[in-house]
Order: sequence, then structure tokens, then C-alpha cells
Amino acid sequence: MEQTALPSKTKQKKMGSSTIVFPSKPQCASVASVVGPFEGKGPLGSLFDKVADDDLLGKKSWEQAEQQFLQDACKLAAAKAGYRMDEIELVISGDLLNQIVSSSFASRQLDRPYLGVFSACASWGEALLLAASLVECGMFDRIMASVCSHHETAERQYRFPIEFGNQRPMTAQWTVTGAGAAVIETGQGRAPCITHATIGRVVDMGGKNPYDMGSAMAPAAADTLLRHFQDTDRSPADYDLILTGDLSRVGHPICRELMAKHGYDMGDHFEDCGILVFDNEKQDVHAGGSGAACCAITFASHVYPKLKKGELSRVLLVPTGALHSTTTFKQGESIPCIAHAIVWEAAE
Repeated sequence: MEQTALPSKTKQKKMGSSTIVFPSKPQCASVASVVGPFEGKGPLGSLFDKVADDDLLGKKSWEQAEQQFLQDACKLAAAKAGYRMDEIELVISGDLLNQIVSSSFASRQLDRPYLGVFSACASWGEALLLAASLVECGMFDRIMASVCSHHETAERQYRFPIEFGNQRPMTAQWTVTGAGAAVIETGQGRAPCITHATIGRVVDMGGKNPYDMGSAMAPAAADTLLRHFQDTDRSPADYDLILTGDLSRVGHPICRELMAKHGYDMGDHFEDCGILVFDNEKQDVHAGGSGAACCAITFASHVYPKLKKGELSRVLLVPTGALHSTTTFKQGESIPCIAHAIVWEAAE
């Protein structure tokens, strides 16, 4: 029987163990950041697209408000790119709540084909790499990647309702209230683009303290960084900025130390969204920021504009997430973590 020859692979789509290559360089046409009033008082406050007057947004619950933050961010990102929401072919979204209800419920109103994702606070990385992959393979031309989180909803689910007024240890972080969204589409050279993505592995070093996410996530961030550098044959010096998600003031130094033990000097251009998003001297956030929206709003407000202006040429974004639940914590389980890495390059 005559066999039909398979089409040859003319473009490399994978490097090393777990790094995807995007030869067509899917571009980010626009980004949007919508935040609560507390986030608006931080160092990036003037850079956010929209700062709400209150965390409830006139809704009956914090959960409904979180859904509204996501809707607002998606609609704003579409409008900034010059599109109507019905011109967005697919929405990929994630959040921190059980069954990712914020993303799913918000998508009822967005009324677009929808994929829900969960990598906890690393969901921004998962949404971006999936969006870029689907655009790269030609299945979609225009995708909305988005995430959201809310301080009050996260506290109620993972720890204690804020009405309890319980004391938090200094290793605890403050979940960001807000949402971030990005329009990922075909087209090369006109806007900042995604060129590589390293998919993270689940790393669990045995930590069990839900008030110390930074220490738990740091090894996962280091693992992804190491594999990214090995897969791509690059080093920290090949990037203008390396930005982790929300390791904050506890986890970020640990990650730097872990990288140094493997021979990588992360340098002065190694930063963290959880440190950048709040003013630790003026805002009582203890170790810093966290939440699915932490990395997204920091990237959208602080990093993307610099890529667009050419002030940054190549950025490695590494969102980090803790994959535990209230059930596993009560059962005495440790906290597995993950980090995904996204390579952004400036417009040509």
C-alpha cells in the first residue's frame, strides 16, 4: 500500500524539555488593567487603566464584584485594540476561586467561546501561553487572555473572612483586587509579541503554611527558570527584565539564592510583581502582593508600555502559583506549586 508522506516540519516548535517556540510571533494588540482603590494607591496607581472607587462596584457580594472586574478588563482590552467583544474569537480566563467561578460567571456576560484555566496565581502565564499556541497553529486569529482576583473573596475561601479581623503573620501576602486582560492575535512586528513559553512542572518542597506562599512558590519559579535557560541556551543577561509573579519579599530572595546555587547570577534586572504593585512602607501588605491579577496588572501597566515604546527589548515573565485548596490544607497536605515562563519581545 502506498503511504502518504507526512508534511515536513519547516519551523521549530519546541526547544529542549518543555519550551514552546512561536515562529510567527503572536502579538499583543492591547492590554488592560482594572483595579480596586487600594491597588490604585500603590506605586503603579497612575498607570492602571481604571481604578474603582470601591471594591464592591455596587454589587451584592465580593464574588460578583470580582466578576465585574474581569468583564471590565476584557471589554476595555478589546476596545483599546479597536475591536468589539463579538470580534474576539475566544476568551481564556482563570482566577483563584473554587471551580474558577469568577471567570466562568463573567463569561456568561462576555458571551464568547470560553476556556477556563487554573494555575492559581500563575493562571496569567497559562492563559497567555495557550492563547499564543492557538494563534500560532492557526486555529484562532484573535484571543482574549485574562485573569482576576479579589482580596476579600480569596481571604474568605483560603483563610478567614475579613470580618474576623484575625492577625496575619509577616510572611503573609495581600491578594490583589482587580483584573488584567490582553488581546493576543496574528500579525508580526506591529506590537509586543510572545516568542517562547516554558511550561512549568509541579514542584512541592513540603511547605504547609498558607500564610507563606512566597517560600512555597520560590522553588517552582527557580525550576522553570533553570529549564528555560537550559532549553533556550540563554542566560539572565539575555533579558532586559526578568519578572516573577508574586514571590514577594519572602520568596523572591529565596529564588535568587536557588538560582545562584545553580550558577546563575540573576543580576539587578530580576524583579517581582508582588513587590512592585504595593508600597510596603505606606501600605500594610506585609510580604507584598499576590493573586491571579497581581502579575497581570503589573505587566499590563508597568511592563507592556515599555515594550511598546522600545524601552525594553526582551522580557521574561514568570507568573507563579500555589496549587493547594482549603480541603487539602485541612487534610494536612503540603502545597504544590507551579510557574510558567513567557518571553516577550518588543515590536520590530
